[in-house]
Amino acid sequence: MSTSEQQREPVGAGLRPETSACEAQPPVGDPAPSGPAEVSPVGRLAATVERLRREVRTAQAEAEGRALIELAKGILVERLGCGPAQAARQLEELTEQAKVTPLEFAVEVINQAARDRVSEVTDAFLAAAAGAPERDSAVRLRAAESGALAADDTQAVADSLLEHALRPLGAEAVAVWAAGADGSLTLAGSAGFSPAEATRWRYVPPEVATVARRGLTERTGQWFTSLAETGLPTIGRHLYPDGGRVAVPAGTGGRIHGVLEIAWPGRLEPQPPQIVRQVEALAELCAHTLETYTLRQDLGHEPRVLPDAAELMDLADGLHDPALVLVPHVDGSGQLVDFRIQHVNSRFLDPAGRPRAVVNGALLLEAYPMAAGKSELFQRVERVYATGESFRAHRMHLTALVDQVPLSAVADISISRHGNSVLLIWRIEDETARLASLLQHAQRLGRIGGFEENLLTSEITWNDELFSLYGRAPTSSPVPLEELSAHAHPDDAVAIGRFLRTLLHQRRPASAAFRLQRPDGVTRHIRVVAEPVLDTDGRLFVVRGAYQDISAQHWTEVALAATRDQLAHTEQQATERNRLTLQLQHAIMPPTQAPLQVPGLEVAVRYRPAETEQLVGGDWYDAVVLPSGLVLLCVGDVAGHGIEAATSMVVLRNALRGLAVTGAGPGQLLSWLNIVAHHLTGAVTATAVCALYDPGRRTLRWARAGHLPPVLVRGPEAAPLPLVRGMLLGAVPEAAYEEAELQFAPEDTLLMYTDGLIERRDRSVEESLTHLLTTARSAPRTLDQQLDRLLTYSKSDTDDDTCIVGIHVA
Repeated sequence: MSTSEQQREPVGAGLRPETSACEAQPPVGDPAPSGPAEVSPVGRLAATVERLRREVRTAQAEAEGRALIELAKGILVERLGCGPAQAARQLEELTEQAKVTPLEFAVEVINQAARDRVSEVTDAFLAAAAGAPERDSAVRLRAAESGALAADDTQAVADSLLEHALRPLGAEAVAVWAAGADGSLTLAGSAGFSPAEATRWRYVPPEVATVARRGLTERTGQWFTSLAETGLPTIGRHLYPDGGRVAVPAGTGGRIHGVLEIAWPGRLEPQPPQIVRQVEALAELCAHTLETYTLRQDLGHEPRVLPDAAELMDLADGLHDPALVLVPHVDGSGQLVDFRIQHVNSRFLDPAGRPRAVVNGALLLEAYPMAAGKSELFQRVERVYATGESFRAHRMHLTALVDQVPLSAVADISISRHGNSVLLIWRIEDETARLASLLQHAQRLGRIGGFEENLLTSEITWNDELFSLYGRAPTSSPVPLEELSAHAHPDDAVAIGRFLRTLLHQRRPASAAFRLQRPDGVTRHIRVVAEPVLDTDGRLFVVRGAYQDISAQHWTEVALAATRDQLAHTEQQATERNRLTLQLQHAIMPPTQAPLQVPGLEVAVRYRPAETEQLVGGDWYDAVVLPSGLVLLCVGDVAGHGIEAATSMVVLRNALRGLAVTGAGPGQLLSWLNIVAHHLTGAVTATAVCALYDPGRRTLRWARAGHLPPVLVRGPEAAPLPLVRGMLLGAVPEAAYEEAELQFAPEDTLLMYTDGLIERRDRSVEESLTHLLTTARSAPRTLDQQLDRLLTYSKSDTDDDTCIVGIHVA
């Protein structure tokens, strides 16, 4: 060994002599006889198959290691300044000194020389791959890298990654997805999944949510502890339903070519940053093969080369819309920093008014620095280039900064990726487009004279009919909206002011009628209709509308004035009718009632009339001591509103009082009351709860007719009574009603109420009843306070009548 070679010897320093994995392999050859007994033909065949398998594995290991050994020789040639033969001898001598195999020593040399992402994650890999020798694990990582870089077949890359790098981490399967230009995903290679499963998942259309799709859209990668927690479909889900999954985007130079998806059989606990970086490094290895794969179709179709920049330029020239062809611009480290405007077609219009030659060839952020600002145009282009998913937007607000002068424009945007280039189409509104749009909106609004006013530039456009309507020459200046009052009758100033506030301040479509005073002395009755136009940022920048001559309609409205007066008179009569109904209801059902004098029993009632007079209903209650000493307690609700419901309520309430003196039970009383409702009151329908309380036994017998059950408050708990059968009153000629009996305990409280206490339009009766029970559990000291609290905290929004009867047993 020369002096120079001795000085450079630390290249292999630090290697510990130990037994290599290759030395631990069983010897290759025919299996030894198992004993003096003669081996059967089947046994001899099995031994031959096992020997051939070992030979295949050995050949594969030698093929994978040969590239790494040659790479290590190249490093020694560069470091030692010697020839290939001398580098081979040097590698052989260092290998003998280190007492390792040539493959293991070659990996040590590569790691010390490269210091790349693979060598950075080697320590974490060794720590996670429990039970694997350190040198064998390092060999596996470098073998995986070598196989991935050398293979054009993505399937071979998947096999290499799983065998060499992922199985030691506990992974069972791997899938490599290629991202299409339309946002679709194609299974370019897989290992660990059955051929049938791979065939079933060979293609995923755009916009379909899968684990790989999440990895494609989330640039940081997705680590799922268990597939069961995600609910996302993916390859092999039925094989590992509770297993962990990792989906990491595979890309280089700022462009994503696909996704690396790894499957674990069991739950995947959170991994340290070193393991995360290792998986990201493996995804970068996949990107080199995927970059070639995306340029062809493998799934039974003929190879197809996507358009390059030259073909895309021809395509852009054939479009009728302005278009730019963009190509990626990377820095010295290969990172995407900008896009170069490779070509602009003949229809392209620059927002700043510059010639196409100035824009063509410039960098996108240099030509339009504000593209990375609020409009996010650059971010949209970058995302389309990375993911392949097209982007379209209507009326997107663009801002360009040229010579420190801000220029604004609104355009329809379309961005798509074609091969390694991006096609950007923007259609900026010009004068011709505005006039065409003006005509379209004039027809839609049915106007005679149309206008459009730009509030940013103060530019106003009128058509010829509007100049004629105003009595002004076409060469004169149009009248701005804010000066409209100066050309109208003074008595119409209020209407015009309201119109302008709605249109300009509240940004809502508005209309107004006024009298236009023309310069020639003619007065016309005009109706103006206008609508605001907002850009993508929600800012008002254009108002368009129409003026219509309604002079002939004005006299028609005068003729209709008498009809409106008659309608006002009818409305007044309806108001009087509702007031009469409310007075009748209050006369019969006062909001409060004198307390009953029953030993050991406290009774309180509350009646809250409807807040709207038009909703006066038929809710009723009653609490009276019968001659037998029993206490009659009831609440009811007649269907409908108005005086008919109120009079029906009176009939049913008084009928129940009269029937109760017969001594019949609550079920029989409701049966009789059903006959009254069906035959004697015009076939009205109603719901009711009827109860008889026995003070001596402290028992309550009750029945219901389609009504909500009473609520029992006992201690800190509140619950509705079990339902008993009983249909609403008046539905059928005859009906039977089931009774139930409740035994009261001291300090119990029973609440009977109508649906006006809990009914809401936006939730079910069960949810409203749950809220009532929650409120009833926090009972105040007295029964009156409890009923007041229920009315106060009621969440009903139907503005209906409400009746509550509460009884408290001492």
